[in-house]
Amino acid sequence: MTPISILRPRLAPALLLGAALFAVSARTPAHADAPPSTDVAATWRAQVERVSAGADKAARAAAITARLDQLGLPWQEEAFEHDGKHGRNLLVDLGGPQDAPLLLIGAHYDRVEVGHGATDNASGVAAVLELAQALKARPLAGHRVRLAFWDLEEHGLLGSRAWVAAPGQEKPALYVNFDVFGWGDTLWMMAPDGQAALVDAVRAASALERIGFSPGEKYPPTDHLAFLRAGWPAVSFSLVGGEEIDGILQVFAGQKPEPAPKVMRVIHSPGDDASQLDPGNIAAALRVLEDGLRAWDAAPAAR
Repeated sequence: MTPISILRPRLAPALLLGAALFAVSARTPAHADAPPSTDVAATWRAQVERVSAGADKAARAAAITARLDQLGLPWQEEAFEHDGKHGRNLLVDLGGPQDAPLLLIGAHYDRVEVGHGATDNASGVAAVLELAQALKARPLAGHRVRLAFWDLEEHGLLGSRAWVAAPGQEKPALYVNFDVFGWGDTLWMMAPDGQAALVDAVRAASALERIGFSPGEKYPPTDHLAFLRAGWPAVSFSLVGGEEIDGILQVFAGQKPEPAPKVMRVIHSPGDDASQLDPGNIAAALRVLEDGLRAWDAAPAAR
């Protein structure tokens, strides 16, 4: 976040009830072409540790591309200059129906100078990589999928801003951002007007997984803002403790809640390392998001 100054039984296809209401009704067996690993939480944590062990941005990027190579996903590096700073974004095409609208999923991989950037934001990077594995195994029917790992988010969302501003850039049907996805019992969603279909799909999946869900427009600044400011649709997700959300918003509003929520004590601090992680709800949260995106993908309104 920018400072101020999945493998298991799957949901059946969502049924559209009215213009935007989905009911996710049943689960089907895992697909035969799914990747062999079954411990999503373990692979997520291992990836967080690999990324956050990087001594600099190049090492963090190398940890990401090594995992992409393992998954058989071709990637490309896009160098950019924005506001006088140089960086490089990593882009990955997962494929999908030709001429279908684009679903972009991303997270920033850079960190501030202190700490290891495990929570902020190797945790979000690892969540995107887990979703990539699931969506590669069983592609979406109605969207092409692309992944983005942004550089220089901590310097003012520069990587995502540069990508959005590039001449001829394709406007996605939706950008889905991940930032701070490290512990807790609640999926926190930045959900602006116009995303009721996805909100309803994620809410239905959350209820089945018995995990908290808190959607709303108030949310800390991160890469979704580059898209919204361009008039492009975007949402963000975090996994935190439900009791932290009000306190986080108070901090970003300039207040000082007591006690400070864990997120605000960890990020941008020397203590932002893998010891702060709790993978207990990671697998369930990623199942919710995969199933929610599949339900959204199946809806005519998303095409």
